[in-house]
Amino acid sequence: MGSRKRIRAEQRKEQMKNQYFAVLKGCPTSPRKVRLLADEIRGKEVNQALDFLRFSPRAASTYLEKLLLSAIANWQNKNEGVRIEESHLIVSEIRVDKARTLKRIRPEAMGRAHLIRKRSSHVTIFLENLNEARQVEQQVAEETEESEQNINETQNNQE
Repeated sequence: MGSRKRIRAEQRKEQMKNQYFAVLKGCPTSPRKVRLLADEIRGKEVNQALDFLRFSPRAASTYLEKLLLSAIANWQNKNEGVRIEESHLIVSEIRVDKARTLKRIRPEAMGRAHLIRKRSSHVTIFLENLNEARQVEQQVAEETEESEQNINETQNNQE
C-alpha cells in the first residue's frame, strides 16, 4: 500500500473513532414509511427518541428502536465508564435509503395478474455527543479568531 493510501486510511480510522452509528440493511418496510418516523426522531435526545419509538403504533418503529439501541451500545463500547445521562447524546443524522424490491404477482379476475412490489430499506443512525460537539465548536471558533488576528497583524505590518 502506498503512503498516501495508508495516511488516508489512518485518517478515516481516526474519524470513525469519533463517530457513533448503527446500520440496518434490508429492513422489510418501505423507505417512505420509515422516513416518516426518521423525520420525527432526527435531532432529538436519545431518551426522547426511544420513548417516541416505543409508543408509536407504526410497524417500522420496532426496527428503528432496535437500531437506536444498537447505536447506543456502540457508543458505550467506545466510551467505557461514561454514563449516558451525563453525555447528552442526540440523534444527529438518520439516513433512509432504498434497498431491493421483491416483486410478487397477484392473480386477478379474467386471467389477469397484477404486480406487487414489496419494498425494503437501509437505515443508518448517527449519534452525537453534545458536550464533545460544543468543545469542538469552541476550538474552531478560537482557531478562527487566532487566524483573523494573525491576518490583521500581517496586514498592519505590511502597511
